[in-house]
Amino acid sequence: MSKAPQQREFFLDSIRAWLMLLGIPFHISLIYSSHHWHVNSTEASWGLTLFNDFIHAFRMQVFFVISGYFSYMLFLRYPLKRWWKVRVERVGIPMLTAIPLLTLPQFLMLQHVNDKAKNWPGLTPYEKYNTLVWELVSHLWFLLVMVVLTTVCLFLFQQMKARIAEKSENIPSSITLGKLSVAFLGFGILYGVIRRTIFIIYSPILSDGLFNFVVMQTLFYLPFFMLGALVFVRPQLKALFTTPSPWCAVGAALAFCAYLLNQRYGSGDAWMYETESVITTVMGLWMVNVVFSLGHKLLNFQSKRVTYFVNASLFIYLVHHPLTLFFGAYITPHIASNALGFITGLIFVIGIAVILYEIHLRIPLLRFLFSGKPQNVAVKVTTQ
Repeated sequence: MSKAPQQREFFLDSIRAWLMLLGIPFHISLIYSSHHWHVNSTEASWGLTLFNDFIHAFRMQVFFVISGYFSYMLFLRYPLKRWWKVRVERVGIPMLTAIPLLTLPQFLMLQHVNDKAKNWPGLTPYEKYNTLVWELVSHLWFLLVMVVLTTVCLFLFQQMKARIAEKSENIPSSITLGKLSVAFLGFGILYGVIRRTIFIIYSPILSDGLFNFVVMQTLFYLPFFMLGALVFVRPQLKALFTTPSPWCAVGAALAFCAYLLNQRYGSGDAWMYETESVITTVMGLWMVNVVFSLGHKLLNFQSKRVTYFVNASLFIYLVHHPLTLFFGAYITPHIASNALGFITGLIFVIGIAVILYEIHLRIPLLRFLFSGKPQNVAVKVTTQ
């Protein structure tokens, strides 16, 4: 166990928080996009559809790189069992708390909004189970994936630590963005091959919610999570991502164009999802450079305002989803303009989420349940 304090990476804290908070405009824009969701506006907005697609194409890949970075940092700080316990508590307890308090009421609301309640008795036991998995996990899926990744990395992190110990840290790194691009292209193709193989052997399993979250999502984000761990231990690798690369910016833009073309012309019965996995894997890697370099330049400082939203980001993300669906179901129909509706939705959701955050700060039990951290008597939230 390492007792040495680590220098605070303010820009990574900020990026992680803003990526999480970016889920708010992502889901509100989903209401006004051409994508079918639980609730949609009468007419779709081309601009908000494009905005929604852009966020969706890279946000979580970058998020899992940062998660891997901080996870490995804590891995070096704690004994193995203690590390697993701390990590699982900090993501698992908020997830389990949010299911009865947030996603269950959200599910019940949507049953009536979409008039699906009358169809519930006719579903088979498996259909009911699978529906509940999808709806109750809902936007909490990344917390479930974090629990799985943490468990898998009980082994992977130990192997990585052992290999690093065998090599001198003074040996210059031969890793380049070009080599990483080839590697992640390979990861994307491998994932596509695995998905297509499963599709050929037994396609219904791909519609199973638990299999999707625990297996498929974990497989997709594992390379990004491990990349984050490598970034923590390899300063040369971190420098690659914090130094702006025009090639990465251009590559990400071209990959996004390919993503849009695949969305428009691809077919789910053909290779659309496999193609998407390849595109979003390499785009995610290149966007790590774009986001890290911008964040390192613009967000590498400490301030009370930024710290507030870093602390609040998880709670706000957890509560924003049912608030967004409530807004889409009951307020969106009364706003004719999509642009005005989007702006109003941001004000409505963020405003109420911040109020709820302030209320929960004053209740120790809720602070514990939504953070997974032991609470002192004083109302004080510290960054991880």
